[in-house]
Amino acid sequence: MSVLVFAEISDGKFKKAAFEAVSYGRQVADLLGSKVVAVAIGQGADGSELGLYGAHQVKTISVGEAFTADAYAAAVHGVANEVSATTVIVSNTYTGKSLSPRLAQLMGASLASNVVSLPDTQDGFNVKRGVFSGKAFAFVNLTRTNKVLAITPNSFEIKTFGESAQVENSSVGLSNSGLTIDAVNKVTGKIPLTEAEVVISGGRGLKGPENWHLIEDLATALGAATACSKPVSDMEWRPHSEHVGQTGITIKPNLYVAVGISGAIQHLAGVSSSKVIVAINKDPEAPFFKAADYGIVGDAFEVLPQLIAAAKN
Repeated sequence: MSVLVFAEISDGKFKKAAFEAVSYGRQVADLLGSKVVAVAIGQGADGSELGLYGAHQVKTISVGEAFTADAYAAAVHGVANEVSATTVIVSNTYTGKSLSPRLAQLMGASLASNVVSLPDTQDGFNVKRGVFSGKAFAFVNLTRTNKVLAITPNSFEIKTFGESAQVENSSVGLSNSGLTIDAVNKVTGKIPLTEAEVVISGGRGLKGPENWHLIEDLATALGAATACSKPVSDMEWRPHSEHVGQTGITIKPNLYVAVGISGAIQHLAGVSSSKVIVAINKDPEAPFFKAADYGIVGDAFEVLPQLIAAAKN
């Protein structure tokens, strides 16, 4: 019996979420007294790198095709059978959200998504998961022999174990799912929002796209990703790929800075799990101040240049 971890690859490199998942998987394997095997589907990434984060063995499937959930789920299922894995761990990224339910169905497994804790194995197999857009937690007991855990990104410290992993090609292939992808459009050159530890976000208080350089300048100084509120993306000031909130991307950075965003409940639903929230708004009654850890009441066009200068220093 082993714990299998899906290590996600993007543009020939392992994503940060892959290291987090492997590190989490190693801790689960230690609890269960088993080994952890990582499966990497794609080209370019060095599988031996996963040994540092706790993998004992890495199974690689070298393909050049774009991600399709059905094909990847079948491949991971095949590797699970190959290494006799009863527990499979994925990161709850966009890829993981598509992969995990299909994989659970193929395995006849119990599925827990948005997992934010290590399992408690003293009385069954209990995990804590976020529900209602992060507003509450549920404790669930997974009763089936096979289990799929989709962990929330940025919820677990990445631990290193300083070990080497045995890397070998899997005998499992990537079958044609029947779905043809003509093209894949990716945002490049930016820190992915779901992996960012610091996010600088702007709202209508920026007054127009011509002022967005203030958000980008602060983000560059802090090594952060940029985001926006729904009205900003609806007005096409910014692309929808930067929209965070209930109907956009849900994020969990260490630091979230909201500039000129009122703090409607729909926006808070996507960012409330941030470890530290800073709100900057000239309206002292803005709802965001009730949710923020720190608040600055002031004009963004006066406050941001000072923050950028301080960050650069």
